[in-house]
Amino acid sequence: MEPDLDPNNRLLPLTAYGIKAMSMGFLIPQDSPVAWRGLMVQKAMNQLLFEVSWPKLDLLILDLPPGTGDVQLTITQSIELAGAVIVSTPQDLALRDAVRGVDLFKKVGVPILGMVQNMSTFTCTNCGHHHDIFGLDGVRKKCDQLGINLLGDIPLHARICHDADAGKPTVVADPDGSQAQAFHELMKAVGKTVGLP
Repeated sequence: MEPDLDPNNRLLPLTAYGIKAMSMGFLIPQDSPVAWRGLMVQKAMNQLLFEVSWPKLDLLILDLPPGTGDVQLTITQSIELAGAVIVSTPQDLALRDAVRGVDLFKKVGVPILGMVQNMSTFTCTNCGHHHDIFGLDGVRKKCDQLGINLLGDIPLHARICHDADAGKPTVVADPDGSQAQAFHELMKAVGKTVGLP
């Protein structure tokens, strides 16, 4: 699905479940690789930020690729950010990249709102036993070490993947499920951190 244009030739964000979204993925053919650097990244980011007909928003969330490259630098030079939320799985290798992200945002004066531990625990649907496949509390320990907030834990659950593939967020597909509750708690924590009611 491609976004439409408004009368001023600005892209109209796509809307689903009350959320407005825009992505380079909406603008290029699905099977085309995206390997942009430097000026191409800057142009794409500026298009998404300034050439989209965003309505009045409570919050604009930018989902950035991991790392400390051109995308992050372009964003921090283009707009004033309320803060960064760093998402990582608990294992050491992923945490090293996450810490680099924390360091980058701190160096450019972007507040770190906190971290999210993704794929934190897997609960067996047969026996109910909890498995810490990627390690136990890696992000929590790193938050303690860095003096930043742990905003939430998102479990490793097949339902999250299934719901996403079906085009329906888990919080809509199974609003009373534990994984949906984890997302609700995360959004409450982020909202509180940025001063949303």
